[in-house]
Amino acid sequence: MTLRAVVRGVGHYLPARVVENAEFEKSLDTSDEWIRSRSGIERRHFVTENDTTSSMATAAAQAALKDAGLSPDDLDAIILATSTADLTFPSAATMVQAQLGMTGGFAFDVQAVCAGFVYALANANALIVSGQAKRVLVIGAETFSKIMDWTDRGTCVLFGDGAGALVLEAQEGAGTAADRGILATDLNSDGRHRDLLYVDGGVSTGTSGYLRMQGNQVFRHAVEKLAATAETAMERAGVTSDDVDWIVPHQANIRIIQGTAKKMGVEMDRVIVTVQDHGNTSAASIPLAMSVGRANGQIKDGDLLVTEAIGGGLAWGAVVLRW
Repeated sequence: MTLRAVVRGVGHYLPARVVENAEFEKSLDTSDEWIRSRSGIERRHFVTENDTTSSMATAAAQAALKDAGLSPDDLDAIILATSTADLTFPSAATMVQAQLGMTGGFAFDVQAVCAGFVYALANANALIVSGQAKRVLVIGAETFSKIMDWTDRGTCVLFGDGAGALVLEAQEGAGTAADRGILATDLNSDGRHRDLLYVDGGVSTGTSGYLRMQGNQVFRHAVEKLAATAETAMERAGVTSDDVDWIVPHQANIRIIQGTAKKMGVEMDRVIVTVQDHGNTSAASIPLAMSVGRANGQIKDGDLLVTEAIGGGLAWGAVVLRW
């Protein structure tokens, strides 16, 4: 028998404030048509004064635990993927641990920007298959509205805030591609491309900084690298694109999503797309899309999913899992 990290529950949280594209027309040389045609985004959610990364992560975690029929005491670990933690330290994950009332186990953050949730899934999988944890809560949560330059129409219209969460549980499988759970992972990074997507501030610089991006260059790297990492993960899992029920991609840009699906030979009717409603929520986008896809009745038990993401670093990766 083979130990697998199986999805037990899923949930998400979105802030109450919804910002339509038209709102940006008041302060920027842009339009709803310009934003939609270049990104596919129609609206996004921004935090209110009552929201923080940890509070949104906690709400998503509570929804996932309810879906799983579990309590915080049933968890061994929390892994929170974020680039916008509440504080420099402690980790947002430990803050979620406290807000959930979880007094045992351990919690830590993973920072790989938009690829963060894929990295967190891979870490959770490693903890489970090695026997170090039986149940791991994996969260992606971001408040990217706090690092936007509101004069830069090329970036500030693209991002949103939110959180999503999965509960993974150790279960035995037969060691085949028919098993439920995570079947394969692939992680990559290349620090030579740092200047393509970064925040121009941080603790050691004494400023919080703003997000900066060379959009055309990021697009060029994205489609190629996302398709390649997905193919690698599928090969490790012993499956092909024909076996895949759903691609659940990082929701950055509809053109990247379409280009990657085409390169993988997968029709768009097998792709979960939420970018129109949420914008790019960085590490939160994949679990958000999974939760919405599950709630909409798209993702069903036994479905084979491929999820992939790329973000600043550059960092990118993919996970193959059977729901």
